[in-house]
Amino acid sequence: MLEEVLDGLMSRYQQRVPDVAAVISAMVREGLIAKADDIENDHIAFRTMGVPQLGVQSLEKIFLHYGYTKMDHYYFAAKKLDAWWYAPPAPKYPRIFISELRVGDLSQAAQDIIHSYTDEVKADPVTKLDLNDSKAVDTFLHSGLWRTPTLADFKALSAESEYAAWVIYNRYYLNHFTVSVHNLPTGYNTVADFNNFLEKHGFKLNDAGGKIKTSPDGNLLQSATIAGMITATFAGGDTEKIAGSYVEFAERKVLPAYADLPAGQVQRQHRREGFEAGNADKIFESTYTTQTKKSS
Repeated sequence: MLEEVLDGLMSRYQQRVPDVAAVISAMVREGLIAKADDIENDHIAFRTMGVPQLGVQSLEKIFLHYGYTKMDHYYFAAKKLDAWWYAPPAPKYPRIFISELRVGDLSQAAQDIIHSYTDEVKADPVTKLDLNDSKAVDTFLHSGLWRTPTLADFKALSAESEYAAWVIYNRYYLNHFTVSVHNLPTGYNTVADFNNFLEKHGFKLNDAGGKIKTSPDGNLLQSATIAGMITATFAGGDTEKIAGSYVEFAERKVLPAYADLPAGQVQRQHRREGFEAGNADKIFESTYTTQTKKSS
């Protein structure tokens, strides 16, 4: 069931994010991988609205049902976000990172706009889902929870929280997936090397806080493409180019305790685990205009 849900998420994500196929085809052409399935997916991420009947407490029920374990909490004061990550039931599955907007921390005007949409959802929709029906779960994760927003509301939210605007239009759309680079061939198996590969092939990278976001312990390095722009159709037929989704890249270094392990014996549990708030804070900006204006 979990594999079917993840496959559904990834297939739609790839259809909507051209960079995914472009990155994969470049990796195949240069011999980094033989096929897309050779990529290790470090994690996938969702964005949510922090209102009582939705948010993390609702969405996480799906993945907890499939054996994920809730791990650390992260707080992003400037962006008014909370987030948690979830460890998978087996190493072959991606970690999951779910964030939510602290709606109550926004201005009253922004809260009113958000609630005008989220109040259409009267109760936690996941409680009505048959979580043993993977097709029903897949459909839910790609369905609109509330009406299509107006362009005016989208712009009003953007002025205060680009995260809020992204979610009001995209709902639970998969925000990104993440290529693990540390298991790729030498010359490509660090974020620095992989960034060079990406830029050589014309991909634009998020440079908020630098193109490489590094944890204080130096063991988690991340980078991301800038979200591609999609033509969004708003209520009433208005259209506007807005940020879609993006692709992330992660390098998890072997922990000092396992430094002497032969490379062929290194498994996921021997590498740096979890996430880093400082890194994630800048990765969020892959959908922000400070970045997307650089790719246009």
